Amino acid sequence: MKIRNMALCGMCSALLCLCGWLSFPLGDTAITLQTFGIFLCLSALGGKWGTVSIFVYLLLGAAGLPVFSGFRGGMGVLLGATGGYLVGFLVCGLVYWLLSVLFPRHSLTAMVAGLFICYLFGSLWYYIVYTAGSAATLGFILAKCVLPFLLPDMAKLLLAHSLSKKLRPFVY
Repeated sequence: MKIRNMALCGMCSALLCLCGWLSFPLGDTAITLQTFGIFLCLSALGGKWGTVSIFVYLLLGAAGLPVFSGFRGGMGVLLGATGGYLVGFLVCGLVYWLLSVLFPRHSLTAMVAGLFICYLFGSLWYYIVYTAGSAATLGFILAKCVLPFLLPDMAKLLLAHSLSKKLRPFVY
């Protein structure tokens, strides 16, 4: 079972790489399929192995492999404008894992909570790194970092949730 989980984890990490490459630039950030991949991995593999998949994906990117949006990789990307969202993916996985253990019948709620945690990390990072010392307001940060992504991310979340229900019997 452990080898199977590791293989599935590797496949999900590869899926996350592919989802990162499919991006549509939107200012400093981009709309990608990463959130779809994150939630598909979490809901199909479960919180533990889904989170491990996210961690492996981030390690690949940190090592310099071009797995992030725009075929980029390296620590510069993790420390750049979207770095908070990338770290937020890992925290999202941890939140999903915790909530799915505590409330196993509420995986969709755990996904939504994870998404908002990811938004929180990304927005705080953007504020600290790019607007520190300026008169940026909470409204400006939300308009730039959350609102354009809210509907697409919710659609990707719902699609991942629906697809994972069909995939889960084949995974376990």
